Parts: sequence; C-alpha cells; structure tokens
Amino acid sequence: MSKIGIIGAMELEVATLKKNMDTDQITKKAGMEFHEGNLKGMPVVVVQCGVGKVNAAMCVQILADLYDVTHIINTGVAGSLNPVLDIGDILVSKDAIQHDMDVTPLGYTKGQIPGLEQLAFVADEKLCKTAVEVCKKVNPDIHVTEGRVVSGDQFISSKEIKDALIAEFHPDCTEMEGASIAQAATLNNIPYVVIRAISDKADGSAQEDYPTFEKKAAEHCAKLVQEMMKEL
Repeated sequence: MSKIGIIGAMELEVATLKKNMDTDQITKKAGMEFHEGNLKGMPVVVVQCGVGKVNAAMCVQILADLYDVTHIINTGVAGSLNPVLDIGDILVSKDAIQHDMDVTPLGYTKGQIPGLEQLAFVADEKLCKTAVEVCKKVNPDIHVTEGRVVSGDQFISSKEIKDALIAEFHPDCTEMEGASIAQAATLNNIPYVVIRAISDKADGSAQEDYPTFEKKAAEHCAKLVQEMMKEL
C-alpha cells in the first residue's frame, strides 16, 4: 500500500495539510516533527523540514529509514525564472538541479555532483501527471505547467543572478530544497515530485511580492497536494 511523505520547508507550507489530516502519532527527530496519519484516506507522513538543502535531504532519509514511504511530494513556494510563469502559477517538476553545486575546476558540468552521472534528477512521471491533472480540477483558474526546478542555499532576489541561472540551466523556478529532496529520493529509489506555487519573480521585486503572496501560494499548493491523495 502507498504511504506518502509530504515535505514543506516552512510551517505555512504544511499547516493546512496537518490541520486536515487524521493524525495518529507525532514523532520528533533531528529537530523536525513527523505527523503520521491519514489524509483523504491515504496513509501519509507530513513534516516541516526547515529551510535549505541539508535539512531537506535529512528529512527524506528519515522518511525512508523510519517510515518506509513509497512516494515523496515536496510542496511549497518558489521564485519564477520563466517569463510565462507569473505570481500565483504552479510549477510541477520534470526534474531538479542543484544550481550551487560547482566542481567545474575538476571537469564537471555546473550543477553536477561528483560520483553521480546525472546532472538533473528526474521526477516521477505518474506523480507529475497526477499533480497537473488534479491542479486543473481543484485550481481551475491557476496556470499550471511542468518544468525544471533549480535549488540552492540562497534566496534569489538579484536580476544578475537570475539571468545567470537562466543562461546556465534553462530552469522554470528557483527555491532552496527541491533538488536535494530529488537527489535523496532518487538515491533511495523513491518516486518524487516537487510542486511549487510562484510567490515572487526572483528579482528585485521579491522583497515586495514575497510577503504578500507567500501565504496564498502555499495554500494553493496544499490544496493541490491534499486532493492528489484521492488519485494515488
């Protein structure tokens, strides 16, 4: 039977899910609270991992080792790197890359992790398709598309950095956890998908846009993830 691990970096990204699930047990591990129970009839473990790639990767490993999850969904917000993606839109990951991994002096491609052949970690096709189809049903007024997520331990608010990421990786959005979740899930042979609601444009407007749209964007993502449980 499926058991879904649902990860959000910040409390607002998982608060709605925790509120609406039937919780059987809460376990604290590595500074995180793992809420185990059922959501829309599906066994789930919902957890706020904290910000950044290390927190996110640790969280996946705990979900794999202690909870034997069969799928991982990462929900949250992101900055747009695609002019077609506006604030409020939703991006479902096709794949994910760590943009701040740089071992190019040793002959690696920017973003490539030594010891691993792939540059990008490919998301699960079924999870992606389900996310897109469900989003069209529950959020019919919201534009949803599939694309590439790039992650790094920095909040992108500079046009110069944004332009460099676009030129290097041809991504659709940027955030701080998705690609490390993708890596950890891939290495554990767990199907994953990253779902991101666009909260800012990843440029100089971020300071103004982010507080305004973050909560609304997170709620849209949570609504989508919640309804996905009926289809998995």
